[in-house]
Amino acid sequence: MSASFTLAGLEFIALNGGPQFKFTPAISFFVECETRVEIDALWKRLSKDGVALMGLDKYPFSECFGWVQDRFGVSWQLNLTGGTQKISPFLMFVGKQHGRAERAIRFYVSLFRNSRIGNIERYRADEEGEVRRTVKQARFSLEKQPFRAMDSGRKHPFTFTPAISFFVNCETQKQIDYFWEKLSAGGEKDRCGWLKDKFGVSWQIIPSLLGELLSNEDEEKSNRALQAMLKMKKLDIKKLKLAASQK
Repeated sequence: MSASFTLAGLEFIALNGGPQFKFTPAISFFVECETRVEIDALWKRLSKDGVALMGLDKYPFSECFGWVQDRFGVSWQLNLTGGTQKISPFLMFVGKQHGRAERAIRFYVSLFRNSRIGNIERYRADEEGEVRRTVKQARFSLEKQPFRAMDSGRKHPFTFTPAISFFVNCETQKQIDYFWEKLSAGGEKDRCGWLKDKFGVSWQIIPSLLGELLSNEDEEKSNRALQAMLKMKKLDIKKLKLAASQK
């Protein structure tokens, strides 16, 4: 049903969601690379049978940078920085969401503890054909997880989709209630803890014990918990535990 793995300290959870979920470059993964050997090796593997959105080359902003969509449709930005490899989710605000990057960043930082804005670089007048004062590039962190974001006023045939969502682990029902209501305000509430915020970004608000309930050695208990979850929008810890314990 799902699998979890870690890359350079960033935890991922993957599942087979079906053809209705389409990856787009609106959310990519920004990889800081330490050496040229490292970035070349990553580019070779990620670009195989993929599509280069920006070829691996020297740019005014980087000695070596490339943007690629791999053969699975997931987008990666590789940048030679000389520092230890790390990965940050990168949000690009395009189309109807263009010009809203800074508002989104400030909104997210206001909701999560241990969060801060690192820096916001804005476009100058007529720079690169972009709208003045929109976000050229920004760094911020949520619960100490680094993120990056930018606005792009160019015409793009894509925007945010639920194919990539951000997973919020909650220890208590109070936390679930808080993030569910705050993040869904002005957006859309979906099933099984999924929601889309007012900027079009998708989130999953999930109790930490869900994995334990769904992977219980007693298949009947795990199935009861699963069936209960499938009927919910906002997840309810008490009801999930009750469903699993019923006979």
